[in-house]
Amino acid sequence: MSRSAELIRLAETYGAHNYHPLDVVLERGEGIWVWDADDRKFLDCLSAYSALNQGHRHPKIIAALVEQAGKITLTSRAFHNDQMGPFLQELNALCRTEVALPMNTGAEAVETAIKACRKWGYQVKGIPRDQAEIIVCENNFHGRTTTIVGFSSEEQYRDGFGPFTPGFVTVPYGDVEAFRKAVRPNTAGFLFEPIQGEGGVIVPPDGYLRETRRICRDQRVLWIADEIQTGFGRTGKLFCHEWEGITDPDMLILGKALGGGLYPVSAVVARKEVLGVFKPGDHGSTFGGNPLGCAVARAALKVITDENLVGRSAELGDYFMAGLRAIESPHVREVRGRGLLIGVEIKRESGPARPYCEKLRDLGILCKETHEQVIRFAPPLVIEKQDIDWILERVKKVLA
Repeated sequence: MSRSAELIRLAETYGAHNYHPLDVVLERGEGIWVWDADDRKFLDCLSAYSALNQGHRHPKIIAALVEQAGKITLTSRAFHNDQMGPFLQELNALCRTEVALPMNTGAEAVETAIKACRKWGYQVKGIPRDQAEIIVCENNFHGRTTTIVGFSSEEQYRDGFGPFTPGFVTVPYGDVEAFRKAVRPNTAGFLFEPIQGEGGVIVPPDGYLRETRRICRDQRVLWIADEIQTGFGRTGKLFCHEWEGITDPDMLILGKALGGGLYPVSAVVARKEVLGVFKPGDHGSTFGGNPLGCAVARAALKVITDENLVGRSAELGDYFMAGLRAIESPHVREVRGRGLLIGVEIKRESGPARPYCEKLRDLGILCKETHEQVIRFAPPLVIEKQDIDWILERVKKVLA
């Protein structure tokens, strides 16, 4: 038995079966490349669902982690630390917002946004107590907590986990008129993904984000962009909502690449009017805003700006997408995406996407299916043009 096979056996024997990973055991990583336990080399085309925008083990982020680990790693929010204030200042400056609330995981950040939205609805908008509604979209993915899966339209995410939290209204994604009709006096917020990543890399129609933003502003509803997967350059803009010229989301939910692929860091950023509804004791986290996470996040943000990862994503994403569209394949229904977040949808008559991902793995490319029929390509933003050519050469063999 190979070392990889033995490690998979241990994981399958002693672990809960809540994931269906590809049969590869990763042991080392550097930049866009990873090696398995049997020293086979692969190009990472998933980037841990955009948590590795800066690549594996970026030396500047590693250096920040090591330096901070030699000083202090955790204080809890019972005390101040010397990293959180500068981190929040730098994050707000980058996002053009006023206040940030740091947490750890993306799901925690979404829960934070939901709580802030509801409390804002009661304290600021004047919605009657416990009657606030938040509009969400079909096919959404915002995390795995019981509150979040309660407003998912994916039956598997909900099955066996009820009863669920009320107060959510679901509308079709990309349908402005359906959204307009769903807005009522008790609507506090609209929570959405600028591109539905887990839903199959679904890009909304042009103008959808801009028009829902206008309606929210007119109706005094918080426009809450979940940019956990799409943020920090992934789509060729710093944040995906900027594709429609929007610079003023009411709340922005951030995570994944904020931790530079080293440490879980998330945050909600907003105006003071919104996050100002929280008072001491309303919300918190032992690890949220810890000095180690803040030091890592500061370095992660600096890499994104200093190395122009946003511009690289825009340029190389266009190149990658054009190359994929040029492949003549009887199996491909559509290639779609923005920047380096790309989905290749396989026709149903050609079978599910997973076997294609397994064949790509055998050729040295790691990617993963989403929503049964879609292969998601999302390499680290530090990738080079010749690396994309290397990928395309192999993808062509599998798809053609």
